[in-house]
Amino acid sequence: MSTPGMNTKPALPNFDVEALRRDFPILAREINGKPLVFLDSAASAQKPRVVLESLRKTYEEEYANVHRGVYWLSATATKNYENVRKKLKTFFNAKDEREFVFTKGTTEGINLVAQSWGRAFLKAGDEVLITGLEHHSNIVPWQMLRDQIGIKLVVAPIDRNGNLIWEAFEKLLSAKTKLVAVAQVSNALGTILPIQDIVRAGHAVGAKVLIDAAQGAPHMRTDLQALDADFYAFSGHKLYGPTGTGALWGKKELLDAMPPWQGGGDMIKSVSFEKTDYADVPAKFEAGTPNIADVIAMGAAIDYLSALPWDAIEAHEADVLAYGTSLLKAIPGLRLIGEADHKAGVMSFVLEGVHPHDIGTILDQDGVSVRAGNHCAEPVMEFFGVPGTARASLGMYSTRAEMDALAAAIRKVQEIFA
Repeated sequence: MSTPGMNTKPALPNFDVEALRRDFPILAREINGKPLVFLDSAASAQKPRVVLESLRKTYEEEYANVHRGVYWLSATATKNYENVRKKLKTFFNAKDEREFVFTKGTTEGINLVAQSWGRAFLKAGDEVLITGLEHHSNIVPWQMLRDQIGIKLVVAPIDRNGNLIWEAFEKLLSAKTKLVAVAQVSNALGTILPIQDIVRAGHAVGAKVLIDAAQGAPHMRTDLQALDADFYAFSGHKLYGPTGTGALWGKKELLDAMPPWQGGGDMIKSVSFEKTDYADVPAKFEAGTPNIADVIAMGAAIDYLSALPWDAIEAHEADVLAYGTSLLKAIPGLRLIGEADHKAGVMSFVLEGVHPHDIGTILDQDGVSVRAGNHCAEPVMEFFGVPGTARASLGMYSTRAEMDALAAAIRKVQEIFA
């Protein structure tokens, strides 16, 4: 598994970011008469043309409901839909394609684990260990489970740079720890967590380990067999695919033992008024008509990503991140929030005397799109003593020139509020 940190070496010579950008039609447009500088990929990445074409083809040429029809359109849609699991198996090097349960995204995947595995296998007093870096989606489901069955939610602290304090994390692990649930990469700070070490430490005390890969999957290739986590959830829309897509990967023996989360069509073998026999995984967790065209288009995104030189992409992103960070740190009155030892793709910052929402609004006048607010990570903001930040987040299509545009636009903000 690759876990790149802050890296100042230039992108590899075989990576042509300008050629790649031409695959993303939206990047050629203007906003407010200025070239679009899209720096909100952590919220949702832009889509390559092959994903857009996949959506068009499915709806125009090959659309029907899946798993239920014997006619050509249904058989074709079913084949295309189920083939996405095979693509995910290869992309993430999983053992079995049946280990991927399609979801609306990371949030639904974590909730599925909490409400299915958690309610079935945890009891009052059992501990779920998370970190102080987590997105609300990896906090609230465990609080809900705590209120339902009486588990204890334990939070491992971070330091003022946004690093996980490893010694404190280890001390919180005990025989009471039944699940460790952590982000692969912090959405608010960009901190890369040492998930391989976390998996080993969690397993050493007999705990299962869930990885929130919403921000990790777009920035680094992950080998699930080498990682050996128990659950891994990601979102398709952050991985250059459509919104409303994603998957929960889980070890098959765990998924087999878990009860269904939702009931309905397609998740059953047989139904009578007295008894229902449930389908095998993954169908057991996929009740109802699924998001057919978008899942197929997520497969197109995986095909697209699979053909790219990931070492070069990681080096390119690290170079742009290092360059952008150096530019922002040179701006008087700007404070970076989160300077962890290992980061990916995120620069959160505040400006003296300027609210983050004002920063975002004014930057947009120059075509620069950043996120402003608490980024669904209110505990992180509280820890750093800020109501929110402006967040510039990178995709593989981000460039040094866009970092120059960001820095110039920030200086204009300061001039307005001077």
